Amino acid sequence: EYMGTALDPWRSLRTRSTCLSSGTSRSRGSSTRRSRSATSPWLPAPMSTALQYRLARLSRTFSAGSNTPRSRRTFAMTGPKSSAEREPVVVTESEVTVLEGHDSEVFMCAWSPTELLLASGSGDSTARIWRIPPTPSGPAASHIASDPLVLTHVTPTGEMSKDITTLDWRHDGAFLATGSVDGLARIWSSEGELVRTLSRHRQLIFALRWSADGTRLLSGGVDRTSVIWDVSSGEALQSYAVHEAPVLDVDWRDEDVFASCSADQSIAVCSVADSNPIARFTGHTDEVNAVRWHHERRLLASCSDDHTAKVWSLDAPDGEHMLDLRAHTKEIYTIEWCPIPGSAILASASFDSVIRLWDVEAGRCVQALHGHRDAVYSVAFSPDGRYLASGSSDRSLMLWSVRDGALLKTYTGAGGIFEVCWDSTGSKVAACLSNSTVCIVDLRM
Repeated sequence: EYMGTALDPWRSLRTRSTCLSSGTSRSRGSSTRRSRSATSPWLPAPMSTALQYRLARLSRTFSAGSNTPRSRRTFAMTGPKSSAEREPVVVTESEVTVLEGHDSEVFMCAWSPTELLLASGSGDSTARIWRIPPTPSGPAASHIASDPLVLTHVTPTGEMSKDITTLDWRHDGAFLATGSVDGLARIWSSEGELVRTLSRHRQLIFALRWSADGTRLLSGGVDRTSVIWDVSSGEALQSYAVHEAPVLDVDWRDEDVFASCSADQSIAVCSVADSNPIARFTGHTDEVNAVRWHHERRLLASCSDDHTAKVWSLDAPDGEHMLDLRAHTKEIYTIEWCPIPGSAILASASFDSVIRLWDVEAGRCVQALHGHRDAVYSVAFSPDGRYLASGSSDRSLMLWSVRDGALLKTYTGAGGIFEVCWDSTGSKVAACLSNSTVCIVDLRM
């Protein structure tokens, strides 16, 4: 068992991007220590952009720590089922759509739920909406999609907003929400028109989530607050100051209840009707990077820099976690639930370069996916739950079989991969890269 000991807590985003672009790995002690601000102890100082915090905080290296108390149910990986041994298909450049136009790293991407529109967000102060042809991926498709809608983010004083930090499509694909370093949430039409600007956060927004009915938007940011917005009026319905450090992620349970996680190591579950939490989950011993409700809304998963993922239930006594999933040896950056109805498979991706699939009902790791050579930043299940895509700072995009853990396809890009996502049909996977491009690979075998 391990608990974190921060050796190099803060690292420049630009340094990380250079590392990703060159394909080099982080080494212990390779980054410069940054002092924490006396007034904002959870923020690095100096900080060129607040997004630097989000990525820099994940550049920690860890050493073995003292004994960590075991929770009520702790599951350690003692002998994972190995991935099926077969040679993966290596995707060539002639089979990849490459989208060029951004002038800086592309940090996130998301497909429209209703059509082949791909949104991307970058450090160049823009988000872009690309119309992707339904034809096979390749240079011809790159040419067709080469003229995107450019959503330029400008502050009220006319300055460029720097990094785009988060984006999310509404369920009907009619609107795209974006968040940025300037603390503003913006709503754009699918035609690229700025429809509304939402102003309440005082600093960078880390996460935005549309409600299922599309009438509300949930945000969380560096200013330690979460906000629920009425989209039609642009007014803040409720603000929640329930954390002592930046809010790193938020997720709706239903139309009235959501969860938020924070660098203060806690998770809060809040209701639209009350500014105070209806539940608070504590148990992580380091920053909590992500929270995800299971699609049946009865379980909440979280992951942390403490190398663990945990599963919680509102029915559990005293906010104690139901499961403590231990196997990773470094920070866990992201988690995702498999969308297959009735399933309880959770994917976790770590800086130890391994992806693990957990059967939450059985409380055990059923697959350990080895293939990446460096930190895994993103995983995404295909809409039918049969495949998993992953992206890493080692520049590789990998497609896996969920059933047997086999590596089916691999593509090596020209930069580290920050995020991967599937289109609504499950036929195309997009990846955004540190070399300012977005790449699209087809699933077909």
